[in-house]
Amino acid sequence: MLFTGQGIMNMKNRKWMNDYSPIDEQGSSFVDRQYSRAYLRHLIVSGEMLGAQIASTHNLAFYLWLVRRAFEEIKSGTFTAWKESIIPALNTRL
Repeated sequence: MLFTGQGIMNMKNRKWMNDYSPIDEQGSSFVDRQYSRAYLRHLIVSGEMLGAQIASTHNLAFYLWLVRRAFEEIKSGTFTAWKESIIPALNTRL
């Protein structure tokens, strides 16, 4: 599973098999733009350790971004409104 600002991606799904777009165009990690969704799916379905490493790197970077963003929203006093807008997106299955 990959967690993104648009929702959750199950990389074993066939829908990613021919998707050669970056893993997450809005992602903050180098792996997000370096590798395609199709390549990551291939690695994961094949049981290659590199797939788990790329997914972990992406997910850790995503959660670091999420916590930083929440902190900024708290500081600016807009956390509640931001939370109400981001939670539905985070729970969406892509």
